[in-house]
Amino acid sequence: MTDFAGWLMPLRYGSETAEHLAVRSAAGLFDLSHMGEIAVTGPSAADALDYALTGWLSRLRAGQARYTMLCATDGGILDDLVVYRQAEDRFLVVANASNTSVVLGELQERCGTVAGAVVTDETDRTALIAIQGPNAPAILATLTPVALESVKYYSGSYADVAGSPAWIARTGYTGEDGFEVFCSAGDAGHVWAALVAAGAGSGLVPVGLAARDTLRLEAGMPLYGNELGRDVTPYEAGLGKVVRLDKPGDFVGRAALAKVAAAVAAGDTPNRTLVGLVARSRRVPRHGYPVVAGGAEVGTVTSGAPSPTLGAPIAMAFIEAGTAGPFGIDIRGRIEPADRVELPFYARSK
Repeated sequence: MTDFAGWLMPLRYGSETAEHLAVRSAAGLFDLSHMGEIAVTGPSAADALDYALTGWLSRLRAGQARYTMLCATDGGILDDLVVYRQAEDRFLVVANASNTSVVLGELQERCGTVAGAVVTDETDRTALIAIQGPNAPAILATLTPVALESVKYYSGSYADVAGSPAWIARTGYTGEDGFEVFCSAGDAGHVWAALVAAGAGSGLVPVGLAARDTLRLEAGMPLYGNELGRDVTPYEAGLGKVVRLDKPGDFVGRAALAKVAAAVAAGDTPNRTLVGLVARSRRVPRHGYPVVAGGAEVGTVTSGAPSPTLGAPIAMAFIEAGTAGPFGIDIRGRIEPADRVELPFYARSK
């Protein structure tokens, strides 16, 4: 167990490599109840979120979800979020655990300027359990009446799971197919136990934070505090598509982000870019290690780990835009060669 954003969380249940490979080949079960859940409700909830976030949330239909960001006025990222439109006048905003208080405060302030929108912190009374992997749909299907094939990627539905009311969403942070189940905190133990029992013959294992990190890294998914932060704009992180400058009206950070977008459109790339690197040696690059090219330091590793799927150490790194290889990573004073690759490192067969 380890402390994580004020929560006591499982780092691993057994072997983190075995847990990782189980998600890729069968199924894994994650307790994600540390994540923040914030409801925005009322007749003006959609308009309020259009102003507060970079996405065009009012275009979502009930049951749809969107990956988006909360940015500061200068365009820096305060958090990356998933927003579910659960009903015409209800949205569920899911924040990173370390940023829940920041997101809550910003939403209260920003949405407070729009009449008819109410922001409510539902974190303490909400549990989140994720089931991910190729066998996940079949396992979950035994516990819910909803036709899971009708729940498309980045959409969700209200339905019972093992007899407990829940919101079931086809989302995740592993690169695999799977679902996230939001239920009341009081029902979490029952739902978890039911999923464990249902998956007993299908290779389902509980998965801790360590394997969750290597899974998301292989899938090229950013982590706040590593690839994303207050000093990073969505464009530097290769996520400019989440900034909907085409939506009507103003939103927080629009002016700054529009300036960056205009520069990018004119061919003036951001000063740094996020890339993937695969090490040629067995030594593992870690967060903060320097990236070098031509004898000079040109960037920094943001996330690095051994990849159980690829069988080699991998890393994401910010490097100076336009830098040509060959690249190396300074691992405790020794330069280890690395190949630049397109992200993600791993993509599942669909």
